[in-house]
Amino acid sequence: MRVFRRSGEVRTRTEPPLGFTDHDSRTHFSDVAGLDHIVAELRDLVDYVSDPGRFERLNARPPRGILLHGEPGCGKTLLARALAAEINVPFYFVSATSFVERFVGLGASRVREVFENAAADAPCIVFLDELDAAGRRRSDGDGDREFDHTLNQLLVDLDGFFSAPGVVTLAATNRPELLDPALIRPGRFDRKIRVPLPDLDGRLAVLRLHAATRPGAADLDWATVAAKTEGRSPAELANLVNEAALLAVRARCEAVRWVHVELALERMDAWDVVH
Repeated sequence: MRVFRRSGEVRTRTEPPLGFTDHDSRTHFSDVAGLDHIVAELRDLVDYVSDPGRFERLNARPPRGILLHGEPGCGKTLLARALAAEINVPFYFVSATSFVERFVGLGASRVREVFENAAADAPCIVFLDELDAAGRRRSDGDGDREFDHTLNQLLVDLDGFFSAPGVVTLAATNRPELLDPALIRPGRFDRKIRVPLPDLDGRLAVLRLHAATRPGAADLDWATVAAKTEGRSPAELANLVNEAALLAVRARCEAVRWVHVELALERMDAWDVVH
């Protein structure tokens, strides 16, 4: 588990067993392209911790949990990293796979440890990546008892009745259909946000964002590239721009040219054939 904190913030508590690392995230909402509507949803959390009185005057409580779901590479973890930089509270980054253990009681104790430390740091954000690893739907027959203990502990700690005030949970999964219904009900995850593949305008925004840090020749037309990359994720588009830059370096060019982008597109298509 990792904790993201603002630079200069001092922690006086003893390091917990899972191991915490202070990290100053350099990714902000301005570094997220094509997902403006989702950024707007997450700004509720930023606004709440910066000015909770505005919410309290209307008796409006922020969502206790937000579930981000969508295809791999669409920006779920990127959004969490950006939130870490935007919000001025401790940010706990936890992979749900770290809860999955075969030893009796260990998975449940790790869940308790995360939320106990988060409660001591409240207000704070807990980000659970790959939630389906620990929150998959329980079977009707004899299941994995240790897995059930871990999931039950997670249900208890996420429940609005038992959870500590000021602890907001953000989670991500590529497979929301695998999650247990009890886990994703309101009160545990009040808001479920699908992170979609970018549309034409979104793809163009992503391409321009990553191209902005690389010298480009006058013949580059990212609008044409956006039109040719329908169905591509932001991660694939970022890799495309970087691949074009690597090809320009190999050709000893001072700027990325259209020929390098075309070669990068061919490589992307060839990779699809391999898979």
